[in-house]
Amino acid sequence: MGVSGSGKTTVGTLLAKRIGAIYFEGDEFHPPENIEKMHRGVPLTDADREKWLRTLREIITRSLDQGRFTVMACSALKAAYRDLLQGGDPCVQFVHLTGPRAVIEERLKARRNHFMPPTLLDSQLATLEPPSDALTFSCEKSPDEIVTALIQTLGIGD
Repeated sequence: MGVSGSGKTTVGTLLAKRIGAIYFEGDEFHPPENIEKMHRGVPLTDADREKWLRTLREIITRSLDQGRFTVMACSALKAAYRDLLQGGDPCVQFVHLTGPRAVIEERLKARRNHFMPPTLLDSQLATLEPPSDALTFSCEKSPDEIVTALIQTLGIGD
């Protein structure tokens, strides 16, 4: 979890590959109207996010029911969003990728063909309620360093 440009996709795909987990990119489940809204530089509201978050929760529930270790990248900016995603299940854990605004902004500016414009970074940072119960890593570390630390901390994979 974290704001756009914090490295969720990069770290999530690498973690899933290293531990043999299934990976889901949360952005792929946004309804088209959300994508269009963000593409126009309009921040999403809680109402906009609700259907998307419920879809992600369904994926998490199916993965848990099937006993599959799953990694999912999702902004999960507010505590209420994380509560919905977790569904009270302690097996669902969050990893918060964070970092200096300037670093994240440069990453967003370097992206090509992504629906999330750098102009929405400030609204994401304003919405972010940093979790107190997540493993937190700075995106200034390399993805490999973050994934290695996650694997060691969680006692999974490698």
